[in-house]
Amino acid sequence: MSADGTSGKAEDIESVPGVDDLDEIEVRDPVSAPDAEGRPRRTTRRFPLFTRDTARPEGGGRAAPSDAPAPARQWPVLAVLAMAGLGLLLTALDLFRVGILLLGVALLVGGVLRWLLPDVGMLAVRSRFTDIVTYGGLGLVIVLLALMVQPNPWLVIPFLKDTLHFTVSN
Repeated sequence: MSADGTSGKAEDIESVPGVDDLDEIEVRDPVSAPDAEGRPRRTTRRFPLFTRDTARPEGGGRAAPSDAPAPARQWPVLAVLAMAGLGLLLTALDLFRVGILLLGVALLVGGVLRWLLPDVGMLAVRSRFTDIVTYGGLGLVIVLLALMVQPNPWLVIPFLKDTLHFTVSN
């Protein structure tokens, strides 16, 4: 059964526009597809030299029904941007550690939303796996750095201090 509801049998070919006689159709190999007029043409598995259109990333559909207002359709990316904006505002107001921590948490929330929700709107930039790894990895690094920032770090990793002493000499 194909995507358009046909089974691909000979009787279904009669419904293809531009194909009058079944004897005209010649499929030379299993890798063939109909062109715009319905005639089979050879396709390859290689990527084309010129891209004619861009596919939407998986999960890149609307996060709400199409009759909802625009902000409601893009609520996942708006939530992540609001958290990141609040983190940048707190950083500007001299709450550096809390602001940067909130910025990292916003990226982690973006990764979790990308993982859990089937459609996340503009939060979907690449494939689901790549988005999750990118958002999660960057968010984790930013959170760890915010926890280790001097003075008075909230997180101390002893081997990092020893490594720094071996690499930097007076």
